[in-house]
Order: sequence, then C-alpha cells, then structure tokens
Amino acid sequence: MAIKQLSSLMSLAFMTLMSSAVSAQTRPEDTEVWKPVPPVVAPAAVSGGAPSDAIVLFNGRDLDQWVTAADKSPAGWTVADGVITVDKARGNIETRRTFRDYQLHLEWRIPADIAGSGQGRGNSGVFLASTGLRDEGYEVQILDSYQSATYVNGQAGAVYKQHPPLANANRKPGEWQTYDIVWRAPVFGPDGALTRPASVTVLHNGVLVQDTAVLAGETVYIGKARYKAHGPSPIKLQAHGDPSAPISFRNIWVRELSPR
Repeated sequence: MAIKQLSSLMSLAFMTLMSSAVSAQTRPEDTEVWKPVPPVVAPAAVSGGAPSDAIVLFNGRDLDQWVTAADKSPAGWTVADGVITVDKARGNIETRRTFRDYQLHLEWRIPADIAGSGQGRGNSGVFLASTGLRDEGYEVQILDSYQSATYVNGQAGAVYKQHPPLANANRKPGEWQTYDIVWRAPVFGPDGALTRPASVTVLHNGVLVQDTAVLAGETVYIGKARYKAHGPSPIKLQAHGDPSAPISFRNIWVRELSPR
C-alpha cells in the first residue's frame, strides 16, 4: 500500500512539474516581439492620397518627375486641370528616378466617348521596370475592358501576355480607375544569371486581380518571355499606337520598399 501511495505521489509531482514547465514556456510574453519598431508612416487624409513617405510622381501641375523614354528629353504629354493626357505622337514617358521594389498608386481614365474594339480601345500600360527605349520591361495592361472583349491575358489588370486578371474590375469609360501595385523586382547574380524572378500584386479599383504573380520574364507582344539582367529601373507609361482617343492619368505616387 505504501509503495502504491509513493508511486502515486511521485506521478503527481512529475505531472505538476511538467505542467509548470509547459506553463512557463507558453506565457504570453514568450511570443511577444518588441524590436525593431516599425517606422511611423502617416497615411493620407483622403483615400488614395500619398502617405508621408511617398515620392509623388505627379503633383497635378507638371511632369518634372518624368522624361521621354526614347531620348530622355522633357516629357511632352499634356497637363491640364490636374490631369495628364497621353500624347501619342510624343511616345512613352518614364520616371527620372529608378526603383527596385516599391508600392505604386496611379489613377487612369478611359475617355467617355472611346471608340474601337479589343486592343484598339483605350490601350496603354504601366511598365513596372522600363528596360529599354520603347515597350521593353514588365507591363500591367491598361485598356477599356468594360463590356469589351479581347484576349484575357491582354485585358486591363493583366500582366501582359503572362497572367490574366483574377477578376474584371473595370469601371465604365469616363470614370476614374485605380491601380495599387506591389512590385518585387527580379534579382540577378554577379554573372547576370537570374536568382529570383519578379513578382507583382495588383489591386484594380480595390479588387485583387494579381496575387503575387511570378513573371516568366519581360512582357512581350510576340514570342516567349525571358529575362535580361538589369538593375534599378524607371517606371514607364505607354503611349500606345492604337487609333482610339488618348487616356489620362492623375494622382501617381510610389513608396520604395526594402528588398525581401
């Protein structure tokens, strides 16, 4: 009887000890992280406005942050009433600054009286890294895709010819639309070999249309995508050669992000 009682007491003591050890390892404090403290970023007073750490790429007054992509001369698109309108004869424009990883906000509008069909209806694009004088780089398509059919990997919100959008979130022509984009640039080794592909997340009018989509290379009109080594690059807006009326942009800002 004494042996059984001793055994029971030892078992109870062991269980109590183990319970205390487990409790000591699962205190709330054991999983709290206090440092490093995230930097303070003041949000804009209005939705869609630039936060305190953003670089404003279009201030509603001028194109000082932009150049003509082909020859780096001052950007020649039209600015009026706080809006940029594409001048197709002047060609693509790109930022004076170069970027790697970033968060981008821009707003765009298809003319209310837009004509044409498919790819010939309000065609433009934002190249997340411009790697050449013309349409080289990584394009998120801009197009009138409101009740207008085209190939799905070329409609608005597509990573051009690579990833169709997850949803069609287009507004009617004449209404302002938003892109909020998180771009993670490709990484190349010292020998120029790709070590990490690019990826992009896109919200179109607040709707997720690209979810960390991994790119197979630069977006191209004909042929297969491929990478070529590059470093920090400008952001480019496209002056597409389709015959429809030019589109407009406003409220463009970017936040640089730390590498992954």
